[in-house]
Amino acid sequence: MSLETWQEQLRRGGLELAVLLCLAGRARYGLEVIRHLQEGTDLVVTEGTLYPLMARLTGEGLLTSEWREDQGPHPRKYYTLSARGRQRLEQMSGHWREFTGKIDRLLEEAKR
Repeated sequence: MSLETWQEQLRRGGLELAVLLCLAGRARYGLEVIRHLQEGTDLVVTEGTLYPLMARLTGEGLLTSEWREDQGPHPRKYYTLSARGRQRLEQMSGHWREFTGKIDRLLEEAKR
């Protein structure tokens, strides 16, 4: 497996968690999620990646969505974490911390 393939797999694995974290604080529409991820983390996510992911998360009951009239020229679809989504975020965050803690320990051990 190439380094690029490994990086892509790692990125895809963390993207669902990143989206849930992005929506943990407040409702956002799709392009706002993309901008937030890019500005806050340098994660570059395309619309073609984000919208299918958010549709899947909505279908799984982790997100809710509603159309809102905004200050923009057209209505926007806002996404919010559902109660089930908050529970999943808590679970995923715990697993993420546990996993990265193990990898961090291995990295420190490898330096010695």
